[in-house]
Amino acid sequence: MLKKLPLDVDFNTIDILKQLAKTNRALAELKGYADTIPNKHILINAININEAKDSSEIEQIITTHDDLYKALTYEKMATLSAKEVVNYRTALWHGYELIKKNEFLTTNMLVEIQSIVEESKAGIRKLPGTALRNALTGEVVYTPPQSEEEVRNYLSNLEIYINEDQDEVDPLIKLAIIHYQFEAIHPFYDGNGRTGRILNVLYLVLKGLLDSPILYLSKYILENKASYYELLKDMQDDSNNCEGFVIFILQGIEETSLETFKLVKRIVEEMNSYSEELKEKLPQIYSKELLELLFFEFYTKISYIEDGLRVSRKTAVSYLKQLEENNFLSSQKIGRERVYCNDRLFNLVKESNRHK
Repeated sequence: MLKKLPLDVDFNTIDILKQLAKTNRALAELKGYADTIPNKHILINAININEAKDSSEIEQIITTHDDLYKALTYEKMATLSAKEVVNYRTALWHGYELIKKNEFLTTNMLVEIQSIVEESKAGIRKLPGTALRNALTGEVVYTPPQSEEEVRNYLSNLEIYINEDQDEVDPLIKLAIIHYQFEAIHPFYDGNGRTGRILNVLYLVLKGLLDSPILYLSKYILENKASYYELLKDMQDDSNNCEGFVIFILQGIEETSLETFKLVKRIVEEMNSYSEELKEKLPQIYSKELLELLFFEFYTKISYIEDGLRVSRKTAVSYLKQLEENNFLSSQKIGRERVYCNDRLFNLVKESNRHK
């Protein structure tokens, strides 16, 4: 039977504490650097597109950056997989806004997030019969809490553990336990994995370990999928047997912090060099606002320039034409409108998503 939190476990083992020190250092370095960047939305948008893609891929929802580009710019052209990835990204943003506004995390918020991920209002599981099976043999490997009352009871306990720090366990260790517990409760009919991975980053923001949701574990989990499921299973068999899983998550946060730090640095360097080149080649249209608009997403449209710079449609068309002629953007017709891509940012984000 699933134990309620907090677990009666001593997390102060040498191996956990050694890894925890390295993880805290890497995460603090990322937070410190990201905090110096004025427009956080640029980082969030660039980084969370990869997270949305990877988190969905763990669930066998496979798409490409090019499909996502089309889905983001013109919904009617979205493949089913790309649409699910875009939903994940929307849910991530929604969760972040809820955390910033409320400064706590509730079961109802998780239900809201899952309803966006899945485009479903089914909410928390009401019918018994859910079991997790081995995909190859069909054998039941884990049975989560069954009745709605049980599920809500466990979620209520998890909510207290997330928001209150009574046991003086380091937040990064708690993140690993929260991640395990949410997956073990398995509160929804579908979308548990993706909602749980959104919960990871929201918890980091909630505890002030990050100001922006820019650190995601999905790529790490995807690259170490077998170990992840094996360690989850060890905890399902005995929740006191959690050292391996905690260290796995801590290593993931460290590795991902270091990778994200490099990506953030590359985005900033690209923006700076783009800015210098833009000033030199097109000084008559250069402005800090235009630069930020071109990096806000890896694509833009005439209406975005009109609204963002408060200029006429004619001026916006002229700006985009000059930017394309000078190789700052490339364009293609998607649906009924012309969409302009910041290829430098797009390729940088795509490149950073290559898996081991």
